[in-house]
Order: sequence, then structure tokens, then C-alpha cells
Amino acid sequence: MERINLTKDLSLSRLVYGMWRLGDDADTGPAHVQAKIEACLAQGITTMDQADIYGGYEAEAILGAAFRATPSLRDRVELVTKCDIVAPVGKYAAARVKHYDTSPEHIRASVEASLTHMATDRIDLLLIHRPDPFMDHHATGAALDALVAEGKVRAVGVSNFRPWDWDLLQSAMATPLCTNQIELSLLARDAFTNGDLAHLQRLGVAPMAWSPLAGGALFGEDAAAQRLRPLMNAYAKAHDVGTDAVAIAWLLAHPARILPVLGTNSLNRIGRISDALRVNLSREDWFELWTAASGQEVA
Repeated sequence: MERINLTKDLSLSRLVYGMWRLGDDADTGPAHVQAKIEACLAQGITTMDQADIYGGYEAEAILGAAFRATPSLRDRVELVTKCDIVAPVGKYAAARVKHYDTSPEHIRASVEASLTHMATDRIDLLLIHRPDPFMDHHATGAALDALVAEGKVRAVGVSNFRPWDWDLLQSAMATPLCTNQIELSLLARDAFTNGDLAHLQRLGVAPMAWSPLAGGALFGEDAAAQRLRPLMNAYAKAHDVGTDAVAIAWLLAHPARILPVLGTNSLNRIGRISDALRVNLSREDWFELWTAASGQEVA
């Protein structure tokens, strides 16, 4: 499995296992969670993507139970988590309105809770989950720098930030931001042309891609999915993989070094995540899929 260096001290597996649906499984016991992680590790997938809000603020604790049951498992993976979304559920049920909180107090409390829930002494990569229009970038930047200096967080990045949001926060930090997790898929292509991906490429920063299968819409009945289906089926047959592998390979082919984050609770599907690495797409292949997805040829 290829690895992508985000900092001089931190690399992630090119494919990342997303745990946003971990709490949706009928079996959330430690043994079953460990089986999912082991299925990833067997393919070289070592990076686990979490967020404090996942599963109504419970997914981190579900993962932590697996680490408590088998402590050696923690050191075999990289943990990514996120904070700043406050939704009126779970531990924030008393909140009057869903909002973002990038205050130093909230970030530190979120990190401390994540460390406890996941039974670990450090977070490998902490992301600010959403850009906060009420952010004091000096205070937020100082809080993130302090967490890195204390060793509680190894590296920091962001999620869903536009270039100007990134630049504002980075301007107040000593620690380099090392990734931006954004929505990227054959059905979510805006970042390829609106400057988001170009900004990261200019900085030499590898992006992470959430919902790389468009939340399953790629296999639905909307017009773009129907246009894509015959072509994806043909590529899948040619490479002896599923159509999902073709969609992920399309992201992997891009020179920005995209790290797709894939989430499923099926052990069978987890075991096939790395099939995407078997699909080699040429430039024309890439644009053929782009054209089918958009419904028109490029200008």
C-alpha cells in the first residue's frame, strides 16, 4: 500500500477507512470492530478516520472499546479525528442550535474527550471539521499549536475549508496545516475547477476525500449515475473489480495525491477496498468518466 507523507513525521495509507457509520452496525462490539480493522490492515490500510460527532458522539467510544480489549491494536493504526461541530444530540443535547465552536476551550475539551473515548494518549491527525464564520483565527491557531507542542496531537489539518479559510487559519499558526478533507467524487467535481484542489496542489498538500462514492448515489438512478454506469461497468469488467473500485481509482489517478476515505460496515466490502489499486486509468479514461458524469464534453 502506498503511503502519503503529510508531515516529516506522519504518513497515512493511501486508502483510509472511514468510521462515520461505525455506530450504525448491528454489532458494535470490540471483537467485530477489531475484525474490521484487521481486514483493513491485511490490505495495508492503516489509517482510521473518525470525528467526535460521528454516531451521535458515540463512534469514538466504540472504537476505543476495541483498543481497550486489544491494546496492541492502537499502535498499528493512525487515528484521524475532527472537532468543532456542536449538534443538539448526545452530550450536547442542551445546545439551543447546531453551531460551530473553534474556541480554544472547546477544541481542548474535544481533544481530551477524544483521547479518553478512543483509549489513546495521542491523536495522529486532528482536523477542524467545518469552517467557522465566528472563528478567532489567532485563538484557534494558538490552541492547535499548543496541542501539537504538548504531544496530544501529532499533526493538524482542516475539513471542508475553502482556500481563504485555510489561509486565514494558517496565518495565525506556527504548525503547518497538512491536509484538507473535502468532498470529491465523480458526482462532486466542483473542487477540481473552483480552486480548492488547485490551492492544495500549489502548497504541495495532499487532500483527503470524503464521500468518494457520493454516498452511494453513484449506484442510484439519477441521470449522471445512469450515464456513468455502462462505462464504469466496462472498466470494472476489464480490471475484474467492482464499479466502486473504478470510482475510487478515478480519484487515485489525479496528480493531487488524493486520499479517499471509504466507509462501510460490511467485512466483505472492507476486504475489497484495495481493489481500486488494481485499476490504472489513462488521461483519456479519466476524461471519459468526467464527460459521462457531467453529461457534456469539456470546452
